[in-house]
Amino acid sequence: MENIIFTKMSGAGNDFVFIDKKQNDWLQINTDLVQKLCDRRNGVGADGLITIADSSTHNFVMNYYNADGSTGSLCANGARCAILFASESGRLKDDKAEFISNGVEYKGEVISESEIKFYLNPPKKIKYNFKVKAGRKLINAHFADTGSPHVVIDISETEAFFNSLDNIPVEMLGREIRNLPEFSPGGANVNFIDVKDGALNIRTYERGVEAETLACGTGSVAAALICFVTKKLFVPVKIIPKSNENLLVNFDVENSKVRNLSLTGPAKVIFTGEIKI
Repeated sequence: MENIIFTKMSGAGNDFVFIDKKQNDWLQINTDLVQKLCDRRNGVGADGLITIADSSTHNFVMNYYNADGSTGSLCANGARCAILFASESGRLKDDKAEFISNGVEYKGEVISESEIKFYLNPPKKIKYNFKVKAGRKLINAHFADTGSPHVVIDISETEAFFNSLDNIPVEMLGREIRNLPEFSPGGANVNFIDVKDGALNIRTYERGVEAETLACGTGSVAAALICFVTKKLFVPVKIIPKSNENLLVNFDVENSKVRNLSLTGPAKVIFTGEIKI
C-alpha cells in the first residue's frame, strides 16, 4: 500500500481531488484509481480528479479526469481551482497564470484570496433552437461547445412541461438527453436554465460524473453565450448554480466573434490529507 497526498478543492461547489505530481512522483493515474479516489463513500469523494505538474514553458500542466476516469474535455471550475492551487504551491510568479490543460494552452489570474478568473477559448460551435426527445416529449434546446459539449434547455421555452427549475427531474432527463444518438460519440452535458431578474439560474447534469453537480463552469459559460442571443442578457452575466455560489461570465463580441471569454468565481481548499491505495 502507498500513501497518496491530496488536496480537496471546490470551485463554486464543483469539487475535485488534486494531486501534485511533485508530492506523488511515483503515482500512475489510471481509470481505477480515479474512480476510487472520487468515490463519495469509499474514497475522498469528488466530481473529478486533477493532477498538477511542473512545466518548463508554462506555470504548470493540469490534467483533468471525470469521476468515471474519462478525460479529454475542459473543466472550467477545475481550471480555476488549479490556478489557486498553483498560486498556493508557489508555481506563480505573480497573480497571472499560463498553463496547459489536456494539451491546450489557457490563461487565468488570481483576483483575490477567494476569487479566480479563468479565460476560455472561443466556443467551437453554437446551435440554436432544435428539438430533443426526452421524457416522451419534444423539448426545445440549444447547444454550445465551450471546451466541453453542452445542451442548454430554457424552461421558459418548455412551460407546457416544466414551470419551475426546482421541479425538473434533472438526473432522469439529463441522463436520457446526454446519451441521445445525435450527441454521439461521447455524449453531452445537459443544462436546465431559468433567467430571472437578469441572472441566469442553472442546474447541470454532467457526463463523466453521470449525475447532477452543484456547479459546472463550461456549462455556465455555454448558457451565458446562448442567453446573450436568445434573452438579450447584458454582460457580464451573473450565474446562480445549484450551490448558490455565484459565478460571472464575461466576454466581448467583435464582428460576430466572441473575444475575451472568461469565468470568474469562488475557489477554495476544503482540506488536505493522505489516503492509502
